[in-house]
Amino acid sequence: MKTLNRIMTNICSDNLPETKNFYIKLFDFNVDYDSDWFIHLISKDKKLELGIINRTNEIVPKEYQIKPQGFYITFVVDNADEIFAIAKLENFEIVSQPEDTFYGQRRLLLKDPNGALVDVSSPIENFSF
Repeated sequence: MKTLNRIMTNICSDNLPETKNFYIKLFDFNVDYDSDWFIHLISKDKKLELGIINRTNEIVPKEYQIKPQGFYITFVVDNADEIFAIAKLENFEIVSQPEDTFYGQRRLLLKDPNGALVDVSSPIENFSF
C-alpha cells in the first residue's frame, strides 16, 4: 500500500515578500522558513502547508516558469465574509465578492500577487440539497 505523508502546494512568485504577506494576512499562516528564493508557510496547527518559490529559480523547470493559468487554489474557512473584510482592508485584488452558491458554499474569489485565482469558501449553515 502506498502511504501519502503530506501534500503541499508551491506557488511560483516574482515577489516573495508580497505573496507571503497576502497568505499570512488572509489565512494566519506562520512562517516556517524564509529565504530569498523560497518561503515555507504552515498553519498554526501544523496540518496545512504552502510554499512560495521564486518563479525563475533553477529548480523550477523553464517550461513552468510562467504566470499561473488553468487552476485555482481553494481555502475552506469558517467565514468567507471575514476573509473578504481583510482583503478589502489590505487592498488585495477581489475578483468577486462573497456570494452563496447552489452547492452550499459562500464563495469569494481573489487574485493573489502572482495572478493565481484564490477561492475562499465557507459552508452555508443548515444548507441542504
